[in-house]
Amino acid sequence: MRNPFFTHLLAPLAAIAISATVALAHGPTPQKVEENIAIAATPDEVWKYVGDFSAIAEWHPGVQSSTVTGDNAPGAERELTLKNGGKLVEGLDEYDAEAKSLGYRISKENIDVFPVSFYTAHLTVRPKDEGSEVEWIGRFYRADTGNFPPDEKNDAAAVAAMTDFFQAGLQGLKTKLEQKK
Repeated sequence: MRNPFFTHLLAPLAAIAISATVALAHGPTPQKVEENIAIAATPDEVWKYVGDFSAIAEWHPGVQSSTVTGDNAPGAERELTLKNGGKLVEGLDEYDAEAKSLGYRISKENIDVFPVSFYTAHLTVRPKDEGSEVEWIGRFYRADTGNFPPDEKNDAAAVAAMTDFFQAGLQGLKTKLEQKK
């Protein structure tokens, strides 16, 4: 015969133990980085670089080269060779020349050189004062999507890598365009 005291006591404790285990095993959460920079150049001048999906190596100091298949239309792909020797493959998803905006995603990850397992990004050029503002937004997941990632592949490493990449790129774009004046 079962003791009702133990049944009433053990059932809630078992539920708490199970829910605590599930709460700890949630996996990665989506991360976001948003960077902006003002550039002393017209939106059309800035868009000549940003709007050319193949031109990132011309202004991003961390990109050695960019090889593109397709043109500036959804479905185009580019392979980036980074200055650290790594390679990333990205696909163009959205392209709006009138709005000066494009969106892309990683098609082939390389978590050993860039600690994210998936990302999407948007670049937008807007008029600001006498020049432009460029906004770069990325949404992504860390490289190791397990519950206990190593430090070099956790959320903090992913956020740092994406932030550094965006900031370096925006500063490179600003330098390139403002030196032309």
